[in-house]
Amino acid sequence: MQPYELIKAKRDGGRLEPADIRAFIEAYTAGTVADYQMAAMCMAIFFRGMDSRELGAWARAMLESGEVLDLSDTPGVKVDKHSTGGVGDKVSLSLAPLAAACGVPVPMISGRGLGHTGGTLDKLESIPGFNVNLPTSEYRRLVREVNCCLIGQTAQVAPADKKLYALRDVTATVDCIPLIASSIMSKKLAEGIDALVLDVKVGSGAFMKRDEDARTLAKTMIGLGAEMGKKVVALLTDMDQPLGRKVGNALEVIEAVDMLRGDAPEDYTEITYALTAEMLVLGKKAATVEEAREKLRKVVEDGSAVRKLKEIVQVQGGDPRAIDDYSLLPQAKATADVVAPRDGFVTGIDTEGVGLAAVALGAGRQRTDSKIDPAVGFTLLKKTGEPVKQGEPVVRVHYNDAAPLENVKARLLAAYQFGEAAPAARPLIRERVE
Repeated sequence: MQPYELIKAKRDGGRLEPADIRAFIEAYTAGTVADYQMAAMCMAIFFRGMDSRELGAWARAMLESGEVLDLSDTPGVKVDKHSTGGVGDKVSLSLAPLAAACGVPVPMISGRGLGHTGGTLDKLESIPGFNVNLPTSEYRRLVREVNCCLIGQTAQVAPADKKLYALRDVTATVDCIPLIASSIMSKKLAEGIDALVLDVKVGSGAFMKRDEDARTLAKTMIGLGAEMGKKVVALLTDMDQPLGRKVGNALEVIEAVDMLRGDAPEDYTEITYALTAEMLVLGKKAATVEEAREKLRKVVEDGSAVRKLKEIVQVQGGDPRAIDDYSLLPQAKATADVVAPRDGFVTGIDTEGVGLAAVALGAGRQRTDSKIDPAVGFTLLKKTGEPVKQGEPVVRVHYNDAAPLENVKARLLAAYQFGEAAPAARPLIRERVE
């Protein structure tokens, strides 16, 4: 079948054959299927979905579009974590060194910002000199010798996903369960891992706004993992407000380092511990989650976690001094505050609105070729449930370019809801799915 026929078939609700799916993905990877044709296919999948047979074929074709890495020369159970994306979600920056310091090999191939959500690679690159574009030979060596390596997709690893990831970001086809599941699992299963922990975000700042959709996504990815012989566990975690207090690349690095020193917001610390504990259990470094948490507390208290982060930064070309001296990280030239319009409580935050405000400020991409400003972002001075006084700052904007400032402040104010009483607290971890 020709690309036109496949697109039309899916648009009209037809079922695609595995051989046709493989041929379509191979042609897209090679460049004979154009971006506009893949964009049309993604939109057709967005509206029509995929059955399990189609999805398995799509994910396997993405996985096998490039090299599937072999880390069998690294002893131990190799475990990674993946988040479906949120605002202020810097968990990978602290989780990877935590798990590695506890003896779990962490091969992590991450992505850039997608839609209104931040990307681990963009955050890492705000550390001066940090190189996320290492060859796979160096990636293998660092996982073996340092217990961790954090890189982006290379031209050899799931190249179909690398192209498609950027395309979905700018064609409004990000929040689609088949495309999310196949993207994540093709990339993660190409890393050489034995097991995977999924952080499936749910709420106003997630691609999945409802628990049932998040659960469906989790089960879909767990099923793809099982089909390919990998153990996968998922936590459904709250994204009805940004995670932690910082939003923006260098700002989130600071908060991640603070967490490794035991000095970070409670919600961010709890989510990081919960996910990393699951990694330790899968990696056979702890028999239970409770034992794993105790090990995590110890590597924070004795400084091993921060030392491991410095080691990772150094071996990947970064300046480890920036982990102690935050002035070596990118700094915004100025700040401006968004203030509360009334007395009361913060009753809710449209977290996607906060993420889009960060994009408008320059902390994220509006186009695939947009340049990110690593210094800009927000400090959330007030979060849901906290009291405010009229005129009191609720968000501090860190900016370099004043041109978008008023628009950004208006977006932030519109994202905050205020009321007479504090709302009931929501659980940070909504569900565990195996």
